[in-house]
Amino acid sequence: MKGMPRLWSWCEEADAPGGCGARGASRVGRVVARGALVRLAGCMVLTLRLLAAGPEVDDIRRDATVRAIERVLPTVVNIATTQIVEYRDPYQDLFYQFYGRRAPVERREEPSSIGSGVIIDEEGYILTNFHVLRRASRVYVKLQDGRILEAEPLVYTPHKDVALLKVQTRPGERFPAITFAADDDLILGETVIALGNPYGLGTSASRGILSSKARRPPVEGEPLGTQDWLQTDAGINPGNSGGPLINLRGELIGINVAVYRESQGMGVGFAIPVKQVNEALSEFFSPEVTRSLWFGAKVKGLRGPLVVADVQPGSPAARAGLRAGMEIEGVNGRTVRRLVEFNRLVTESPDQPVRLQVQEGRNRRTVEVRLISFESLVEQKLGLRLAPLTQQLAAGFQVGVGDGMYVESVEARGPAARAGVPARSLLLGLDGRPVGSLFQVADVLMGKASGDTVQLTVVVPRRLGAALMEYRQVTVEVVVR
Repeated sequence: MKGMPRLWSWCEEADAPGGCGARGASRVGRVVARGALVRLAGCMVLTLRLLAAGPEVDDIRRDATVRAIERVLPTVVNIATTQIVEYRDPYQDLFYQFYGRRAPVERREEPSSIGSGVIIDEEGYILTNFHVLRRASRVYVKLQDGRILEAEPLVYTPHKDVALLKVQTRPGERFPAITFAADDDLILGETVIALGNPYGLGTSASRGILSSKARRPPVEGEPLGTQDWLQTDAGINPGNSGGPLINLRGELIGINVAVYRESQGMGVGFAIPVKQVNEALSEFFSPEVTRSLWFGAKVKGLRGPLVVADVQPGSPAARAGLRAGMEIEGVNGRTVRRLVEFNRLVTESPDQPVRLQVQEGRNRRTVEVRLISFESLVEQKLGLRLAPLTQQLAAGFQVGVGDGMYVESVEARGPAARAGVPARSLLLGLDGRPVGSLFQVADVLMGKASGDTVQLTVVVPRRLGAALMEYRQVTVEVVVR
């Protein structure tokens, strides 16, 4: 019909060829049937996909936060310490008055503190805060599998509030270890997770954001030397200290250390950044600390390859040709990838030279390093043989056991002898720094080159009679050999 919309006009021409007659109806029927089949097939495919993806739909709860926690949780430990406490009888003075001797002092081992830690190496090395272990007589760690093991404190740095433990394990036993983030891989505002043992209730996790990458926390009466602490609003409560602060990749970005609270405000938590943790561990796992051997190179390697970070001028490492930036691939022909393993291989034969396979740019070569014991270092540079103070020697000099080093012998015509240092005297300090161990003496001398001078503070005894001694403290200048 004229003027009728085309949509309807083709239906009215039912008798026209190809219209809505028998042939047209047949064609429409086929089209409808084909569409219905397509829709039915689509529904079946969708149904099958939903059935097959049932667990995936269920796993919508397992987001990045959950996956990070699941990855890191096996490396988190709870720490408990005990302390020896002496109990004195209140009637002790009366007991002494009547019996002429003191009543025996009762010593008890009592719980001291709780905290957290994180396993950083498969051999069972654990990182925590120094204040968690302060005044502890024994340390126990509880693993995620429920086992409770005794741990030995190895080394710590009070000014950084970092301490290293080693659990007592069966031979060959291995532990899950956390992965370290890159030193400066931090994003302000990124999601972070704090894990630990708050209030001794057991392992828990709390989530927040990285609020600041450079914060100095307020700590009364504790002059800590750590700057640029991390700040987060993730819940860090008493007992969380020493636990890991991680990113959503499950990487360690800091060690929980403190919480600051106003009266009823939300807690502000702090953590030692992974960069400073790495620096502390490079010192902990060094031949100087673990075996009293002078190596002279700082090696980092808790993430990625082992890299020489710094070389001390005049040290055995410097004389061997090691330079900052070199990658260490092997020790004595054995491949190394972990800092703990490197330190063990370098120090296993102290009297033998160590062959290091290193790479610098595209060049690979082998360097030979001969480590020097601290005893040899002191003899070489000063011409002295030192020994720790015994109780008897300390009493004779009227000092504490850790308040100096005893001069056993002096090399004739050596540097110390030419300065007038006698044998059987007491070495109190070098360059104004008190010394109570061979490490402290070596620490000063490792920074001295031949021809440099060092100030020695010495207590010299002089007998005045059969039972009378005079002690004279002097400071002498020694030219280092």
